[in-house]
Amino acid sequence: QVWQIRLDMHLLNHDGNITDAASIAGIVALCHFRRPDVSVQGEEVTVYTPEERDPVPLSIHHMPICVSFAFFHQGTYLLVDPTEREERVMDGLLVIAMNKHHEICTIQSSGVVMLVQDQILRCSKITAVKVAEITELIQKALENDQKARKEGGKFGFAESIPNQRITAFKMESAAVDTNDVEEQAGEIIAKADPPAEVFANPVLHTPGTAQIGEGLESSWGDLEESEKEEAAEEEGESEAAAFECHKMETEDTTTMRETKNDEPIVLSDSEEEEVVILEAQELPRKTR
Repeated sequence: QVWQIRLDMHLLNHDGNITDAASIAGIVALCHFRRPDVSVQGEEVTVYTPEERDPVPLSIHHMPICVSFAFFHQGTYLLVDPTEREERVMDGLLVIAMNKHHEICTIQSSGVVMLVQDQILRCSKITAVKVAEITELIQKALENDQKARKEGGKFGFAESIPNQRITAFKMESAAVDTNDVEEQAGEIIAKADPPAEVFANPVLHTPGTAQIGEGLESSWGDLEESEKEEAAEEEGESEAAAFECHKMETEDTTTMRETKNDEPIVLSDSEEEEVVILEAQELPRKTR
């Protein structure tokens, strides 16, 4: 029977080198965590509450701390703990995880730069120095927290944030005098500049557009100069074509009339009777 522990990390702000920050936060959380005390008698397991027995820390043998290195100009320049802007332009990244006993836990390389043996050895030496400093800071912070808990003082993440800041979770209470609020408001309004002209109703410059306040006339839907010329040419061509068509129809009608007037039409007896009947039927209509 074992304990199951899950470590969740929430990213509050990312300004580069998130791997190192996450490794430090994770190892500190595990070192600071306390589990309930347990006793086992045969097959019977008893889990004690914090009121019955003090919780006990985890058995952490070493603290692997990650240190990141950014390389520029194919490894010519080396930078420790790169920022977010530096990570955008770097050629490669090397991450080394090591404990204070100079034991390498993991090495990860990414990017387009090829590292030689001397560069990796140099980075490992720098990592040993940085890991020793960070481990000492972690142990000191844990000791101060444990000391504050025993003395009954303030402890925890919320208590460590300074007050009177915009990122603070709380602020000290302060009395506010509201007796002369109206007078102060009147003085502020009197000293303020007069408001600009306000248009109560929208100004309609062209159909389909509206404007409130000041601004330029909307040119939405207007044609460009070249488009206007093309439209004018197309309109002229269409008018000319319509005129030619009308002219041709007029000439055809005139020709037909001239043909009817010049050439005599000979009708048979039956056709003459039909024409007379049709004219007789049309006379009442014309009279009406």
